[in-house]
Amino acid sequence: MAPDERSAARIAMTWLLDDPSPQVRLALSEALAESDDVPKVVVVSLAEDQVDIAAPMILHSPLLDEADLVDLVGRGAAHTHALVAARRPLGCGAVAALAEVGGPGALALLLENDAARFTRLSLRRIAERHGDDTAVRGRLLDREDLPADVRHILMQHVASALCSLPLVEAAIGTDRVERIAGEAQASAAITLAGSARAEECHMLVDQLRRSGRLTPAFLMQALCSGHTDFFAAAMNTLTGLEERRVRAILATGRFHAVRALLESAGLGRAISMVFVEAVLLWREAEQAAPMIAVGDVLQRLLDRARKIGPLSDQALELLEIVAKLHRQEQRRRAREYAAGLALAAA
Repeated sequence: MAPDERSAARIAMTWLLDDPSPQVRLALSEALAESDDVPKVVVVSLAEDQVDIAAPMILHSPLLDEADLVDLVGRGAAHTHALVAARRPLGCGAVAALAEVGGPGALALLLENDAARFTRLSLRRIAERHGDDTAVRGRLLDREDLPADVRHILMQHVASALCSLPLVEAAIGTDRVERIAGEAQASAAITLAGSARAEECHMLVDQLRRSGRLTPAFLMQALCSGHTDFFAAAMNTLTGLEERRVRAILATGRFHAVRALLESAGLGRAISMVFVEAVLLWREAEQAAPMIAVGDVLQRLLDRARKIGPLSDQALELLEIVAKLHRQEQRRRAREYAAGLALAAA
């Protein structure tokens, strides 16, 4: 087209944006959706129109950059969010915008979009905002790249949902439901702490700290379960010391150095002795054998604790946790032994 004809065509397209007939605007959107030589005002205006007109533009227009998509999410309604969520590919900025304002339906679509680029923060915000929605939660849990701290958030949503079921409350009772749910959450969090990658441990520590679950009891369970990387990450976060220094003290530090580290993390003098003994026992066990029997370490910790002398009530509560873990480990080993005999006899 000649320059004057091209200018006239651009004016005509812009003028058609005000046509009262949606069929005209729909035809314009369908014809121009994949063109890269269209006035930006036409593209953006059609993308903000009613859903059937906006769909071709939002889904296909190469002229909509990430800033445009973020603006559309910020100004748009639920149907706009759903269309942006289905666009392929979709950058981190648009994904983050949807994570902040999108509803469950749009976020479920977003999580199905394998061409969308998610950051850890976006996954976290989706879990925080709509982890109670079964569709969103299911799609999050299906992701292999889901960080451990996000899994912990979803676990809390599941526990809350189960506790609020009338059938469960009627069958067990409110108090017992809350106690069982609390124990289950602690057990699941311990499992997450053990399976978290090194770079995820600090994020899980922060999540547990924000939710009020990073208690001395939880730290003792994590340590007694052999999750030493998680325990080191917790000490690093709580003390503010360099991670390398924290790990060096836990791995090679003498009794008083370890105790000073633990007390600087907020584990008071009344309970620090029990933690020091646990740290030293795990250090010895890891140096002695590649395969460590958790039950043996727990038994040795209980034996040492009896020789310490008078203990505070808080320390006795921690030792009761250790004793409970020891009983659970004994039952687990007995089940494995029985299963082995049954398999050999089959």
